[in-house]
Formats: sequence, structure tokens, C-alpha cells
Amino acid sequence: MARVTSERQVTIPKAIADQYSIVPGDVIEFLPAGDAIRVEPSGARAVRLDGEQRLERFDRATQRQQARQQTKPPRTRGDRGWRREDLYQRGSAR
Repeated sequence: MARVTSERQVTIPKAIADQYSIVPGDVIEFLPAGDAIRVEPSGARAVRLDGEQRLERFDRATQRQQARQQTKPPRTRGDRGWRREDLYQRGSAR
């Protein structure tokens, strides 16, 4: 059973999403069907990926993330670019 939120959003139960291969980001359609509403994944979906293709995409995404993390220098504890004393001296005559 799903509940409509105040923003008119509905959560698809995990069992149903798994059964119909609905993943985050997919587009679904709500179609009137007499006294009921029919929910269907949109026909404009991407081609399904097999396990090998999914692993390849995951590996590429992991490499991109690691490259992004290497461009930023790691921050050390206490390295904020300012000192506590600077805060207390701000605005006062020196």
C-alpha cells in the first residue's frame, strides 16, 4: 500500500519496482483505466543492460569519482584557512 504525500508523490513498493525493473530516474506514466489508475513504465526507456555492461559502467563511474577526489587536496584536522584568534580580532582596532 502506498500513500500520496502532500506534494502528490507516491512511493512504488520495492517488490513491484523489482518485478517490473523500475529504477530511480525512470519515467512512469499514470493512465486512466475506468475507475482505476494504471501505472506503466514509459515506452521511451533506455535499453536494459546485462550484468557485464552494468559492471563496466560501475567501474567507469568509480574511476571518475576517484579522479575527482584526487584533484582536491585532503583537508587535515584544524586546517580551515583561518584561526580562532582571527575571529576575535575581526572588527577591532589593531
